[in-house]
Amino acid sequence: MGVPTRTRLRFLITAQALDRNEGLRRINQLAGKDLRPLADQYGIPVWKNGHENKGWAGLVIEHYLGLPQNSRQEPDFPGWELKVVPLRRAANGELHVKESMAITMLEPAEVLASKFEDSHLYDKLRSVVVVSRIYESIEETHSILHAAAEFDLDNPKIFAQVKADYETIRAQIRAHGIESVTGDLGQLIQARTKGRGHGSSTRAFYARPIFVAHILNLQKLASMPKVVGDKLGTAVA
Repeated sequence: MGVPTRTRLRFLITAQALDRNEGLRRINQLAGKDLRPLADQYGIPVWKNGHENKGWAGLVIEHYLGLPQNSRQEPDFPGWELKVVPLRRAANGELHVKESMAITMLEPAEVLASKFEDSHLYDKLRSVVVVSRIYESIEETHSILHAAAEFDLDNPKIFAQVKADYETIRAQIRAHGIESVTGDLGQLIQARTKGRGHGSSTRAFYARPIFVAHILNLQKLASMPKVVGDKLGTAVA
């Protein structure tokens, strides 16, 4: 049985008008709750063709907030972006970021034509809510939502380093082509292959785990006295 048109329109309008503070408030209402039953409730597959649907938890949060599924490079909501990352619990009980966080696809022509402040990477990072969930096992039978944290590129040192990472990757593409870009470039941001079967030329921008831990307030970056990059290799006050 389908959802009535009037209900779908109200759902869409609500999502389009959702500001970040309200989104953060709603997400934090799910803190401590298992996302796995919600995936079943919303009809979101956790597994596809024998492989884990890596984005299932993000789709659950988007559905919960009323966002229709899309693959646009623009921010998910007006003025802000939503990301979901898994955490592992160590033997001593401490939580650690499980993996790097996908930010946006890397389109070589767009990167070469755009300075950092005009890039999709900047659009995705300048106002974001990052939701952390507990990864329990490869079966993904349970996954508790831990917390949600808001992040802006308003720290001058962080901004400068992310920009330097972007410019380093940009310079590598310009000099040697997209296939020369490897994950070892960049201090906070890296560019590497994404997904299965996309070929070696397909890349995406990722936030390294140390950067994600900083965003989530799990482990703050100790200090960043020097920006590392071809264009911005000078000290930052």
